[in-house]
Parts: sequence; C-alpha cells; structure tokens
Amino acid sequence: MITGSTDGKIMVRRCLVTFKPFRIFVVGIGFFSLCFLMTSLGGQFSAKRLADSPFTIRTEVLGGVESRGVLRKISEMLEVILKRMDSLSKLDNSSTTEARRLDELRSAINRFQPVGLVERIQAIAQNVSNMAIRVEQILQNSMVQGRVREGTSSQCDVPRDPRFPECPGKVDWMRARWTSDPCYAFYGVDGSDCSFLIYLSEVEWFCPPLAWRNHTSTPIQHVEQPKAPRRQAAFRTDLSVLLDQVGAGKESLSFMKRRIRRLAQQWATAANHLDAKLEQRWRDQKKILVHVGFLTEESGDVFSPKVLKGGPLGEMVQWADILTALHVLGHNLKISMSVKELQGFLGVPPGRGSCPLTGPLPFDLIYTDYHGLQQMKQHMGLSLKKHKCHIRVIDTFGTEPAYNHEEYATLHGYRTNWGYWNLNARQYMTMFPHTPDNSFMGFVSEELNETEKRSIQQNKVNNMAVVYGKEASMWKLQGKEGFLQILHRYMEVHGTVYYETQRPPEVPAFVKNHGLLPQHELQQLLRKAKLFIGFGFPYEGPAPLEAIANGCIFLQPKFHPPHSSLNHEFFRGKPTSREVSSQHPYAEQYIGRPHVMTVDYNNSLEFDSAIRQIMRTKVEPYLPYEYTCEGMLERVHVYIQHQDFCAPESPFIPANLSRQGSSGGYRIMGPLFVPLPNSTAFGWASNVTAPPAWPPLTSLRLLISQEGQSCVEACQSAGFICEPAHFHFINNKEALRGLEVQCEVTDSEINHILPAFSEVRRECSLQREPLLFSCAGHSPKYRRLCPCRDFRRGQVALCMDCL
Repeated sequence: MITGSTDGKIMVRRCLVTFKPFRIFVVGIGFFSLCFLMTSLGGQFSAKRLADSPFTIRTEVLGGVESRGVLRKISEMLEVILKRMDSLSKLDNSSTTEARRLDELRSAINRFQPVGLVERIQAIAQNVSNMAIRVEQILQNSMVQGRVREGTSSQCDVPRDPRFPECPGKVDWMRARWTSDPCYAFYGVDGSDCSFLIYLSEVEWFCPPLAWRNHTSTPIQHVEQPKAPRRQAAFRTDLSVLLDQVGAGKESLSFMKRRIRRLAQQWATAANHLDAKLEQRWRDQKKILVHVGFLTEESGDVFSPKVLKGGPLGEMVQWADILTALHVLGHNLKISMSVKELQGFLGVPPGRGSCPLTGPLPFDLIYTDYHGLQQMKQHMGLSLKKHKCHIRVIDTFGTEPAYNHEEYATLHGYRTNWGYWNLNARQYMTMFPHTPDNSFMGFVSEELNETEKRSIQQNKVNNMAVVYGKEASMWKLQGKEGFLQILHRYMEVHGTVYYETQRPPEVPAFVKNHGLLPQHELQQLLRKAKLFIGFGFPYEGPAPLEAIANGCIFLQPKFHPPHSSLNHEFFRGKPTSREVSSQHPYAEQYIGRPHVMTVDYNNSLEFDSAIRQIMRTKVEPYLPYEYTCEGMLERVHVYIQHQDFCAPESPFIPANLSRQGSSGGYRIMGPLFVPLPNSTAFGWASNVTAPPAWPPLTSLRLLISQEGQSCVEACQSAGFICEPAHFHFINNKEALRGLEVQCEVTDSEINHILPAFSEVRRECSLQREPLLFSCAGHSPKYRRLCPCRDFRRGQVALCMDCL
C-alpha cells in the first residue's frame, strides 16, 4: 500500500472537504474508514465501471501506470455514495426495514479497518461495490414513499410546455439511465423527479425553469464568460516559455522542440517584420487551447515510436509551427497532450462525459485535430454543440462540405469515419491550399539567406539525386526498376532509408543509402544534390518544399487517372472527393517549372528526357512566401483577428441595400454586380455600399462555371481562388439577374452544388443550407454560380485587401 504518497495526502484533504457537509451522518458509518479506503488504493488495482451502474467494480492486481486513475475513480464513487446517503438521511417515513438496512450498511462500512494488507484490497473493493449497489436500491425504494426537501411531488410534475417539447422524453430518459454516469450525481441528481427537472432546466436546457426554485443565480447553461477587458497581443521572440509548455517524455515532443529551437531566429526576424508591416495596429490577445489529439495515449499515438525509424513527421512539423506561430503572435496559450489535461483545462465534471461543462468555456479558440475532436465529444457532452464554433480542426487532406454535413452525408453516400461534424467548413485547416472550402494553415520551411544561397549554387553536384522515401516500404513500387535504371545511367543515386542492422533489400545495390539522417545532415545532403525524386508516396508532405528551398529540382510522377477516394486505398474513407493529379499537387500547380517537373514515369522516353533537361537546368533556391515564418504569421494573425464562426450570420437581403427615393418609398440603387473590365467576371458594384464581411466584398469576383466544372476549377482557370465566405452574397436572384441567367423557375433546395442553374431546362436553384455552400461540388447537368476572389502574391489564403 502507498499510504504515505503525495496522492494519499491530497486524497485525505479531499475526504475532509467532501465529507464536511455530511459529518453528522458520516460519523455513524466510519469517517476514517472511508478516508483510509480512498488513500490506500493508489497502485493496487484497476476499477472499471460496467453496465449502467457507476458503482460496479472489476478488480485486478495491477502495477503503476494503469492504477493511477483509481484514486480519482474511487473518490468519485464515494462522493456519489455520500450524496445518496445524505438524501436518505433527509427522508421522512422511511420504513423500519429500510432503517435496518441502513444500520447494516453503516456496520459494513465500519468493518473497513486500515490493516495495511495488500491482499485485502480486492475484498475491500468488492465490499464497496456491494455497499454502493445496496445504497442505490434503498434510495430508489425510499424515494417512492418519501418527500423531497425542495418542493412536493405536485411541484415536480413533468411540465408539458410547447417551448420545451423534449422535456418529457428527457425526464423519462433520466429515470431509466441517470445512474449511467456519475456526472449526474455530481450535479445533484438523486433519482427523484425534482432532481431531474432541476438538472434539465438549470444544467441542461431541455425543461423550463421551475417556479419554486431560487433563481437568484443564473442557470449553468446560461452563464456567459464575463467580458474581460480587451488585452493587446504583443509579439514575442523568446521561445523558452513555449518550450517548457510543450513538455517532454516522448520522442515526438523532442522532435517538435528541436524544430522550434532550430527556427527560433527566423521566427524572431519574421515577428519584427510583421510588427513593422502592421504599424502597431491593435491585435486582440486571445485565450487559446491547443489539444494535440493524435499524440495522446488515448488515441494510440502510433507516431511517437516511429520518429527515429523513418515514420511520418509532417503532422509534427505542422503542429510545432502552429504552436510557435500562436506563441510568437502573443496569445495566451495552453497546451494539452493528454485527455486528463484536456479535462482539466475545459472544466469537465467527473464522470463519463454525458454532462455539460461546469462553467463557461475558458477559451476563445481551440485548435485540435480529428482525434482531439472525438475526445472532446466524449468528454464535453452537450457543451461541444454549444461551443463548437470556437474549434479549429487541423486536417491534412481537407474536409469538403458534403462530407461535413451529417444528415446530408448520410443520405447521399458521403458519410465517412472522419467527417459529419456540422462545422463551418472553414473551421478545418489544411497543410496545403488544396481545398478552398477549408482554411489554409500550412507550415514553414527553413529560409536561406543570400550567402547560403550563393554557397549552394557554387557547390551543387550536377549528377547527384536524392530519393524521397525514408521507409523501405516506399521502395516497393512496381516498375521502379525501369526508371531507376534510367536515373542511374545519368546520376549518382542517394537514399535516406531507415534500417537497424541490415541494408533494406528493397533498395537497389547501386543506391548509396545514408540511413535515416538528422535534419541538419539531411539539409547538407539536399544542398549538394541537383535532383530530389519522388516515387508517388507519401502524398503532399513537407520534404519537397524543403528540397526546393535548398536548390533541388523536384521530379514527381503524374497520376493517370488522378488518385481519389473513389479509386485509391489511401484516400478511401477520407472526407473529400478531391482528385490528386500528382504526388504533390501544390508543387505542380503553385511552383511548377523549372523547380518542379511532373512526368509520366511509365513513359521511359519522357522520363529520360526529363532527367537530361534537369541536368541542363540551373535553378536558385526557392521558397514560396506563404511557407516562410513571416508568411505563416501573417496568415494566422488574419485568421485569428477576422474569422468569427460564433457570431450569428444574418440573412443577406439585397433589398436592404436600397435607399429612400424622392416619393418616400424605396428603390433599388442598381445592379449589385457589374462586369469587370477585361474579364469575364463580375464584381460588387462600386456605387452600392458593401455590408461588413471578411474577406471584404471588394475581393469578390463572380463567375459562372461550365457544366460539370466545380467552382474550384472555374475560379482557378480565371486566375482567382474560390471563396466560400462569399456564397452568402451571391445566393440570390439579383446575382442570377446580374449574370443574365434565364430562369423560368427559381426555387431553393439542399444540395452541395447550389446555387446553380440548368441552361437546358431554364431552372435555377438557390442554396437552403449554408453549411453546404461548397467550392468543390459539381454536376454534369448544372452550371454553378461561383464566388471567386483575388489573392496576394505568394499568399493565396489572403485577398488583396485582407491584411
């Protein structure tokens, strides 16, 4: 037994606090016996609740890690027991039999003596379980006969109020299932209808307030965080506090901290540049929680053990950069790497997550991933629905609106294991700007100074190639022998494939394998190499940008047909229908030649020609601005200051933009959308005052797609970006009229391709469900109304007037 541990001391204090209100009653059942039980179980057995009762215990003799939660679980259970005993002590008209059972119960508890024998722990636990079940049975029987202190039974009749139609059903549910989670007892539920109604009206919001209750305090669900005085965010260049917050104990965290340290000077320089660019403009300091769900033990954390074995690092690269950007921008940051930390930061009541939080959400923003989102759902209960507008989900491959809308996805075959959260699609934040429906978060690559760039160009080895692939499995590509032999004919081929003792058999003998290299050694290798060549996997990682930034040309395969969730196992189940035309579409579309060459590896003549062209081509190191530290700071700053998904979005009614005419009535000032010079697009009319919006409506470029074309493609082909925030302003008859679309019928429906029209049938349809506004949707029978926008050079996420 660990009777002298710190945990034990804390639990004794907790006993004193917990039992204080019940001290008269508890004396009779052995106060120090209960305290001894709570302080002597830290490390000897594991408790798990079974079935519907929060009291059923299964015991096993276990060691250290698995038993750390036992103290808390036993404490929760005993708190519930004491609450129920307190209710029993206040009952009138208890039967003689029930009184005798209570005496037996007290006697049973008094038999728990601190004998100090580990062998008795299991017996003690079983006795506690039996005791708890008997308390529950006695309480439920007595409640039928007794009268609850707060109000008579007539005061606790279940109301039939049309404003609260779900109340009766919720009361029935509570009657049958209130013992399924100890959080209900934590909020005072004791099995009576009165306690159900109090809970459902004051903690949750399904029943009307009870007239006989004291309403001097605001019900929990209506408590709003008091408006704290606005604080200005100040740029930070010292990262020591952040490094302490990230923590230790996992190789993944060590990797992230090494990256943060290595780029510290570049972040500091970028902060100074952005500070000067913003000219001391006010920036609100936000309270931000970052919960890295995929690195928690509860999610399985398959990444940490593979950090030193060639495993994927892209997610850790991005999270390290997100943490650094938020810290450098001067926000108040909390970091959670476990479910326990998440519960503590959010104020989750003890139990299984069925109940709302104990108070207002203490954060303005929460950054997490899909694993973290699932954990929040499990532990926040109904509060997740209330607070989900504060959440930002880091999502590598993107989530399209058709997959995000739960009901629509289920009915139309878009349901996957990852989508269906009913968020605004811009709350998902991607690694590359491949899904305009989402927000582009990104990451950073190391930037070179002019001296380093000159040195690289002088020391490049013209016939040296490095293969993109750290794991031996990436070298199992069928047909690789053909193009590798061509490559070997012209160049010396290098690999960085992880191995422990023997050279991986998948790597050809002519490849010089360096094994897995630390980041600085890999950079030195890339600075010498002329070519960085991909085999087609992994998709959309950070390595090609790092290679291009170090002066390499990136060669990658073109996919025929494009890979997607419809035809490729890797994308199957992901909440997107996006078609991937190459290993790295961003490099192909946004960087392109001469830094990036995309060819058909199955065509030996084309591949051979590409190698010879690469050897003749000289390139300078190149890094897009949006992947520099300053570019990421700029982007994240704008998102934090301008994206607000909690404010209710009022319907946009073009008639509201009228002005009073001379006759006293109202008249339209003219068309809302006018043709732009030297363009097929329409813009917001300059003589009409634009309503408040972000991005501002000066950036809007209204286009019509071709049949079968998505708005992503239509906008891109015109040199613009699809902007989902602008759908709100073009989903109306005025936009159709401005584009001179002939509509014999105009209706509104729920479909992710709307607003759109059929030229053949002269039918026009507007969108009824804002969550389904989608840049990605397309149909062979319809032409779509597409809200495009302009963008800043090197910063596709922001419009010209967005900064």
